[in-house]
Amino acid sequence: MDLEEVRTFLVIAETGGFTRAGQRLHRSQPAISRRLDQLELELGAKLVDRIRGRIRLTEAGRAFLPHAQAALAALKDGRDAVRDLQTGLQGAVSLALVGTLADTYIVDTLRRFARKAGKVRLELRTASSAEVTDLVRRGEATLGLRYFASDRTDLVELEAGSEAMVVVAGRGHRLAGRRLRTSRELAGERWIGFPPSPGDRDSSGHLLARQLIRAGLEHADLTLIDSLTAQKRLAQAGFGLALVPESSVRDELKQGTLVMLDVPDMRVNIPITALHRRKGYLSPAAKALLDLLTK
Repeated sequence: MDLEEVRTFLVIAETGGFTRAGQRLHRSQPAISRRLDQLELELGAKLVDRIRGRIRLTEAGRAFLPHAQAALAALKDGRDAVRDLQTGLQGAVSLALVGTLADTYIVDTLRRFARKAGKVRLELRTASSAEVTDLVRRGEATLGLRYFASDRTDLVELEAGSEAMVVVAGRGHRLAGRRLRTSRELAGERWIGFPPSPGDRDSSGHLLARQLIRAGLEHADLTLIDSLTAQKRLAQAGFGLALVPESSVRDELKQGTLVMLDVPDMRVNIPITALHRRKGYLSPAAKALLDLLTK
C-alpha cells in the first residue's frame, strides 16, 4: 500500500472534497482521483461516495480512517525517533492547547522550556478541548493541553493544574463589590454562555448549565453565544453575566471594563490535562516539555 495513497485518502476525508484535497497536496484533481482509485482497488472496497460535489465516507471508509491515521502517525514517530537519535535535544515539538490557556502560568512554563531547550522549535496550535484531543490522536500534535480529561484509552492523560471559573459582569453592575450571601440575589439576571457540545459533558456549555442548577438558577434567561470574545463584549455592554476562565478576562478585570462577582454557589475549578498518544513516540524534547507542564 502506497503511503501517498493513504495520505491522499486522509486529506480527502478531512477537507471533504477532491478539489480542496488537491489544493492541500498540490496535485491535480485527476491525480487525486487516481490515487484514491488505486487505494480502493488494493483494499477491495469503495472508501468514499461522491454526492452533489462533495464526498462522504462509506462504511469501509469510516472503518479504514482511524487505521490510516494511526499508520501515518506511527511513520512520523519513526522519523522523529531516528532524527532525535542523531541530533539529541533538537528538532521540533508540537503542542496543541486551548486558546485561553495561553494566558496562564503555562506561558511561563513555555518560556522556561525555551531557555532549557534553545535548539528546539516549539510549534503551537490553539483549538477547542475536543479538537486538541483529535489533533493528538491523529499525530498532528505531539502533546495536548485541554480542560478536563477525554477518557480515551489510546491516550495518556496527566494532571497539569486547574483553572478557576469566575462570574463577570459589566462595569457598574448593581452587585459589583459585594459578596452574595445567596444566589437568590441573582434572580432575574440574564446569562451568556456557550452552547453545550453534543457528546461532551465537560464542555463549557454543560458546565454553566450544571452550575446554574447548583445555584438554583436553572430557569435563568440564557443566551448561547459560540464565541468567548463575543461573550465578554456582551457582558461589558451589560447584556448579561458570564461564567468564564479567569485567565481569559485578566486584562478586562485590570482595565475595569469587566468586574468579578463573588458568587459562592458558582465557584468551580476545572482541571487542566496534558495528553499524548499511548503508543506514540516522545522525543527527549517532548518529554522535557511534558515534565514541565505536569509540574
